[in-house]
Amino acid sequence: MLDNAIGMNYSLGDHVNINAVWASLLIEECSRLGLTYFCIAPGSRSSPLAVAASTHPLITCIACYDERSLAFHALGYARGSHRPAVIITSSGTAVSNLLPAVVEASQDFVPVLLLTADRPPELQDAGANQAINQVNHFGSFVRFFFSLPAPTDQIPARMILTTLDSAVHWATSSPYGPVHINCPFREPLDNSPKHWMSSCLKGLDIWTSSIEPFTKYIQVQHSHACKSYTYCQMAEVLELVQGVNKGLLLVGAVHNEDEIWAVLHLARHIRWPVVADILSGLRLRKLLASFPETEQNILFLDHLDHALLSESVKDWIQFDVIIQIGSRITSKRISQMIEECFPCTYILVDNHPCRHDPSHSVTHRIQSTIVQFVDFLLKVQVPHRSSKWCSFLRALDMMVASEISFQICADYSLTEPHVAHELSRALTSNSALFVGNSMAIRDVDMYGRNWTTCTHTVPDIMLNSEFPLQWIRVAGNRGASGIDGLLSTAIGFAVGCNKHVLCVVGDISFLHDTNGLAILKQRMKRKPILMLVINNHGGAIFSLLPIADRTEPRILDQYFYTTHNISIQNLCLAHGLNHVQVKTKVELEEALSMSQHLGTDRVIEVESCIDANATFHSMLRKFARQSADHTLNVLSQFSVPDTISCSLSICKICRMEYSLYRIQLCAPPTSSYIDHNRSRFCREGFILSLYLEDGSVGYGEVAPLEIHKENLLDAEEQLRFLLHFMTGAKISYFLPLLKGSFSSWIWSTLGIPACEIFPSVRCGLEMAILNAIAVKHGSSFLNILYPLTEIDEEISKRSTSIKICALIDSNKSPVEVASIATTLVEEGFTAIKLKVARRADPIKDAEVIQEVRKKVGHRIELRVDANRNWTYQEALEFGFLIKDCDLQYIEEPVQNEEDIIKYCEESGLPVALDETIDKFQKDPLNMLEKYAHPGIVAIVIKPSVIGGFENAGLIARWAQRHGKMAVVSAAFESGLGLSAYIIFSSYLELQNAYLCKVMNRELCPPVAQGLGTYQWLKEDVTTDPISICHNSYSGFVEASVAKATHILQNLQINNDVICKTSMEEQVLRYQLNVNSKDFCSFIKVQEIGQRIDIQENILLFLHGFLGTGEEWIPIMKAVSGSARCISIDLPGHGGSKMQNHVAKATQEITLSIDVVADVLYKLIEQITPGKVTLVGYSMGARIALYMALRFSDKIKGTVIISGSPGLQDNIARKIRRAEDDSRACSLVTHGLQVFLDTWYTGELWESLRSHPHFNRIVASRLLHEDVQSLSKALSDLSVGRQPPLWEDLKLCSTPLLIVVGERDKKFKSIAEKMCYELSHDEKGSDDLRNEIYEMVEIPNCGHAVHLENPLPVIRAVRQFLTRVNQNSTSNPESNG
Repeated sequence: MLDNAIGMNYSLGDHVNINAVWASLLIEECSRLGLTYFCIAPGSRSSPLAVAASTHPLITCIACYDERSLAFHALGYARGSHRPAVIITSSGTAVSNLLPAVVEASQDFVPVLLLTADRPPELQDAGANQAINQVNHFGSFVRFFFSLPAPTDQIPARMILTTLDSAVHWATSSPYGPVHINCPFREPLDNSPKHWMSSCLKGLDIWTSSIEPFTKYIQVQHSHACKSYTYCQMAEVLELVQGVNKGLLLVGAVHNEDEIWAVLHLARHIRWPVVADILSGLRLRKLLASFPETEQNILFLDHLDHALLSESVKDWIQFDVIIQIGSRITSKRISQMIEECFPCTYILVDNHPCRHDPSHSVTHRIQSTIVQFVDFLLKVQVPHRSSKWCSFLRALDMMVASEISFQICADYSLTEPHVAHELSRALTSNSALFVGNSMAIRDVDMYGRNWTTCTHTVPDIMLNSEFPLQWIRVAGNRGASGIDGLLSTAIGFAVGCNKHVLCVVGDISFLHDTNGLAILKQRMKRKPILMLVINNHGGAIFSLLPIADRTEPRILDQYFYTTHNISIQNLCLAHGLNHVQVKTKVELEEALSMSQHLGTDRVIEVESCIDANATFHSMLRKFARQSADHTLNVLSQFSVPDTISCSLSICKICRMEYSLYRIQLCAPPTSSYIDHNRSRFCREGFILSLYLEDGSVGYGEVAPLEIHKENLLDAEEQLRFLLHFMTGAKISYFLPLLKGSFSSWIWSTLGIPACEIFPSVRCGLEMAILNAIAVKHGSSFLNILYPLTEIDEEISKRSTSIKICALIDSNKSPVEVASIATTLVEEGFTAIKLKVARRADPIKDAEVIQEVRKKVGHRIELRVDANRNWTYQEALEFGFLIKDCDLQYIEEPVQNEEDIIKYCEESGLPVALDETIDKFQKDPLNMLEKYAHPGIVAIVIKPSVIGGFENAGLIARWAQRHGKMAVVSAAFESGLGLSAYIIFSSYLELQNAYLCKVMNRELCPPVAQGLGTYQWLKEDVTTDPISICHNSYSGFVEASVAKATHILQNLQINNDVICKTSMEEQVLRYQLNVNSKDFCSFIKVQEIGQRIDIQENILLFLHGFLGTGEEWIPIMKAVSGSARCISIDLPGHGGSKMQNHVAKATQEITLSIDVVADVLYKLIEQITPGKVTLVGYSMGARIALYMALRFSDKIKGTVIISGSPGLQDNIARKIRRAEDDSRACSLVTHGLQVFLDTWYTGELWESLRSHPHFNRIVASRLLHEDVQSLSKALSDLSVGRQPPLWEDLKLCSTPLLIVVGERDKKFKSIAEKMCYELSHDEKGSDDLRNEIYEMVEIPNCGHAVHLENPLPVIRAVRQFLTRVNQNSTSNPESNG
């Protein structure tokens, strides 16, 4: 560029006419000012400027035949790059076409330079072609205007440069905006030679020999006196902020990363709730999964807009200080809330001086950059008050978000809110969003959501450790908020920000600016742009405004919606654009996913409908309002102190116990096949007792069904595990809200994935907690779920009692079964369910149903349950025979769930789901989608099988939402569980009543719930019998909600049925001394479990590097029912110590794998004369594997968790040895804390970093007594020094269980390779070898399997132990 500038005086002199000279000066000065992007409209009068720009080596030019689109494109570029774009146009209406973009740039403070060609003065007002008055053409919408004289050599050329410098200074100084230089030109407009005097270039020598602009504008920093004055002015603001009780931080448009980090610093500093507008970029933030605490440290209220639909929330919320960063807020309701909060302190911070205060409520207007303002506030301490209030706000936002998400997901059509909800999936840190006006920006602001992402690198973590989230840049034309020029702006924005841009607009906006599509085909440096066009064939926003209710459809269609049938596909085809139309959710997901890898521009057209969109929006608002009301009512009933923590956790669990019960049944459960040799039938389960610190006790029942994936032993194992974690855990008052609150609490408080808790265990845990909360507050189970304040008189009648469906095992003759059914009807039952498919011939079952229907008549609801026992043909045969029996539904008629919908359609019978939904615990809404079919009329929900009340409530809500019956069914629980189910059924009835009200449905009669199993109870765990009987008032058999409530509140346990009561086991800690050849080891030992006999099961747990034996204690407590569990601190770790013998005091102790294995071998000899089963993790797994291969005389079996046989490659071993030696040196040099900070940034720990207890886990790594010994262990036990064991695997005779985390790609590969080696011994006996090993992949975790997801590990270890013991029994010689 310097060479180019030095030669300018020669090139200026070579210009053929004065027009070219002036044009070249303008373009060169623009380049020196950093304005290098030119948008040129074709025209004759602007030829000198166009030629000069297009031939300049540093200028990028694009052209468009439509000046309006061109101007918006320039505006978009300036938005994206934060640098002015330059627009060149011809004269006349070409200039006028710039006005819409100029208005937008002016209103939204975007710098743009307009160079408009014009006729010379002598052609003005003389009827000359394309001559209009262009002086001050844009009026007050430009920050600067100057009309140059027509080029002449009589005026110093310096004037051109200073004029341009001044204009650009105005454009890029606050308030930023467009500037206009009018450039008249006389002919010749081409390169025709015409003499000019070079004397006009006088004084440009220095300029031509440099690369700097002619005039440099320098802003002097404020003096000390000015700073003092500013501080005095801000003192009042600081005082207000420090005295705040209920503050709100409102974040408007944020334009760069410096600003976003400043906002986040401020949010964390003042700890106020944050409402982030869509244009802030924080609304669609992507959290790094490794840092889950971000959302805890900053309270984002993403759905305050919809929470404000509730009058109760509006009355309650009342902020006293509001700080707004950045102008303009999209949400009208939030703007109205600010107005209603007045008089309050309303502080507006923005860098421009203009008044943005439509509600006339701003009390303090601070003109400052965001960074400057935040720097000022960070210097003062702000007290953190109103924790209860913040906690309520968090709950409100969570519940409204949950409701919105549920309604959007439960509606399987492709709705416009769904598009807004899902589009952030298509956004990454390398992309940006441009959102159009009208409904597009409102929907994304209301229904867009943030995400947690696991796809981030170590640099991401290091750079974002303070605020670990990915900011998604969002832009939109909100200055004047017009729908014109949006495509052009988006394309310019993509060029300016150099990111993959997703543009979301409506169809009318798209059609308004189709000329902008022409710009896409020009060669320019930018990344592909994806345009998402919501095509509802008109202006849908008017359907959501009051005018839609008061205007006849014809007028709405023609003058407001402007309904059209224009083909967007053909428009794209005309412009050579890739186009795809989507009509379903799946098609949208596929289109978005494919577009990320397409590498070219694309338009995705989303088909929609104005009326359906209006209806769905209306429904979302009603449900959001109800959710906000409900949340506030639930939380308000508790006596919560103002100083409570932000999680509303004010009550600790003192302890938990469980008792095994065994109760007699009158008959065998219908869930199992009848054993005719048995005369006595029992039901076993556990009663959970949860003791709170104030003495309140809550009871729950854990009653697994053997026919499902868990049994009593499985459940008890998890209960023992939970005994450890529940002690001291804090109960959150969010829990009665359900809707994900339990899952969140289990993960955040207990540190285990909720989906890994067995369904019956989770059900009992939820039951106990909810009962404990109710008892603590003197309330009832029902009232904490659905406060009485929400129940109107009409609905309250449905909450006093529950209809019960009788249950018959129809294994007798048709006449006998019909007689039983008749008796039940006489008792008052209005619904009967009959178990079928127990016989070999479905015809026999049909005969039973026909006879029953004949006897009881058609006023009784008949249900049948086949329990998936029929083939498709058998079910069809049965259906054909009973099609006139008017069944309410047939439950699970076919064996293959893929045939259910087909059966509905072919048989025409109504069908209910039961077993099908048992596995729907992880993602029920997506799994239920295919069962929205109208032939599915009911969902039978067993809370103890589906995983508790939260999951049951979600599935029931889905069923009710789709007009299906939600039938609560028991699994032969005792009176405790049945009482809870009765109340839960009442809750669902109340929920359904409100849902029908919102959806304008007729309220159906109450559902007869499947709790007829009470008739099987010969004895009960409660001394107070459950009350299910004939109601003399209604004439029906019903369950009393009041009686069930009384049982739960005053539970008296029948001790005659209690077999044993278990409490948390205590850990025995001691030290064992092990003498080796050269040194003595003092090994710290932790032990749990009773010592029974010499041949007892013993599990010896070995931790990894940096761990201690303490980390195994939760797993040991769980497994201690099956084995004596011992963990140790490995040499060099924790409390274990080593000491040389006196004779070798100067000799350095070596901790190689063979030395450590020898120490452990001698340790095992002290523990038992028999064998042990080893469980090792990482480093401990390598040691365990080594011992399994070398010391099979003492090792019964080995569990390898995230372990490796070593490195096979010599060079790899050398490199790893050097790396570990370097790490060991660093550990000693810099200390353990610094070492840990670096160690856990590794890729291996990505999954662990996302664990809610990550900080606690890392803190436990600081408890090593001897860092020198720890570094020695790291070096000596390096996998680089360990001899590889791969060849030894082929000779392994010790049973191995290889456990690896689903997300641990490295060790999954190693595990698979180990299995291959183990299965191929040198003799080739593959079948026998397969019995030696087993590989288990643990879901939802990475390398630290036993810490991230311990429950599946527990089950795998116990099952392995059982298998090893069976092998030992069948091969006694293997015991040594």
